[in-house]
Amino acid sequence: MKKIKDFAEKDRLELPLLVKDCRNGTTNKGAPYLSVILQDSSGTIDGKFWDVKPEDTETIKVGRLAVFTFEVLLYNGNLQLRINRVRPCDESEVSLDEFVISSGYSEDERKKELDRLIDSIKNPVYHQIVIAMLEKTGERYMTYPAASRIHHSYLGGLSEHSLSMAQLCETICEHYPQLDHDLLISAALLHDTGKTAEMSGPVTTEYTLEGKLEGHISLANGWLTEVVERLGLAGCEEEILLHHMILSHHGHYEYGSPVLPMLQEAEVLCLIDNLDARMNTLKTALEATKPGAFTSKLFALDNRQFYRPKGK
Repeated sequence: MKKIKDFAEKDRLELPLLVKDCRNGTTNKGAPYLSVILQDSSGTIDGKFWDVKPEDTETIKVGRLAVFTFEVLLYNGNLQLRINRVRPCDESEVSLDEFVISSGYSEDERKKELDRLIDSIKNPVYHQIVIAMLEKTGERYMTYPAASRIHHSYLGGLSEHSLSMAQLCETICEHYPQLDHDLLISAALLHDTGKTAEMSGPVTTEYTLEGKLEGHISLANGWLTEVVERLGLAGCEEEILLHHMILSHHGHYEYGSPVLPMLQEAEVLCLIDNLDARMNTLKTALEATKPGAFTSKLFALDNRQFYRPKGK
């Protein structure tokens, strides 16, 4: 079965694909159409379904598989599907693993790296808090994405993003020895733990009611309060500093942080978070772009298009 990453212009195919997103539209003449994002384990691709019928909209449901008949077009330097027909897919006849994007690092690799990073935290208070917070999230920490669409939006993306940030923190602490290594590593591992309640799961992720009304920053901050009280550590400076790191890691009020960074470690965490998210967004976009062409406009990067040099 041909994978999305191997699609080429002018391909005409009939394949089962997972519906990642689906939005209704209306043409200038009043005809309905669908804009969809379809997925398999190799990536995602945008598609347009013109002349859509009511029975088609019943078949195309977010989080479900369907069999699509389509042709592959080149639009603004990127491949896009023009869908001609759709029919239901018997999910018992296919393996869902073929349609789930996952981290490039195995869960076993990520768990080993997580253990190494936790062991590197020598401050006993931070060490206890990190272990207790990760126990609260359970297996979700290893399987959940870091976002629903923009960056690390795949199975295992949350832990991949958090571990990548912690690794960057190690390097930066070597260059700037005035930084508190244990605080930075702890915050990198914990800053997004609230996403395990903010989102619904690792496949076709949607935001939960709790996530929409509270957000992952507030959720993680509340969990931290619960954990330190249970550990008998409430009121210590380490707790206060970790609260600040979680609350300020988006760096701006308009991005959802209720306070701005006021620790040098908080400033570093915010910068690293932004860097790692942007690099993952660019990696995904450039991998889907032919050498010598530009990516589509990237919402997370000010709607800029990025060029993939020839030979890259």
